[in-house]
Amino acid sequence: MNKRPLVVGIGGTLRPNSSSERALRGALAVARRIGADTKMFAGADCNFSPYDPSEPKRSDKARELIETLRVADGVILASPSYHGSISGLLKNALDYTEDLRTDVRPYLTGRAVGIIVCAEGIQALGSTLATLRAITHALRGWPTPFAATINSAAAPSAPETIGHGEQVDQQIALVAEQVVEFASMRSPSYVLTA
Repeated sequence: MNKRPLVVGIGGTLRPNSSSERALRGALAVARRIGADTKMFAGADCNFSPYDPSEPKRSDKARELIETLRVADGVILASPSYHGSISGLLKNALDYTEDLRTDVRPYLTGRAVGIIVCAEGIQALGSTLATLRAITHALRGWPTPFAATINSAAAPSAPETIGHGEQVDQQIALVAEQVVEFASMRSPSYVLTA
């Protein structure tokens, strides 16, 4: 039986239609087009209470995120750069992966993790990207070789596109392609379509 890889997108802002949310939606659209199933958690989907390891009860939203990550083959993280780092919303969502620590595949083990960072200007892009790569390594995920860094201040915002212009849309697509490619290599039962 052939199975399509599952790619989970996690966004890091509560602002609807933000540049990072549009980029995440675009990446997941590419992933679907080339043969993956996708699920997105962004905005209100990630707005749960601060992670508390001593609290065994989880909200329905937090439980859905963890259960979906548990079966995911790849992950795409999209964050705005807030004061030189990732958003608190995304960090809190990633903290919940601690609930996967005793799984056969703990945390993000064996999953490709694509990264998209958006900032109003270029100064914070590098530090935010480095932070997300470090977190991915700490969670035992495999960051894709390519990550998209988007200077939102210099990108067009036409609503009929992902919203970033052709060059940035190509970056977003490459992130998605690498995540899906890695996920398909992890299991020979996957079939990709062009």
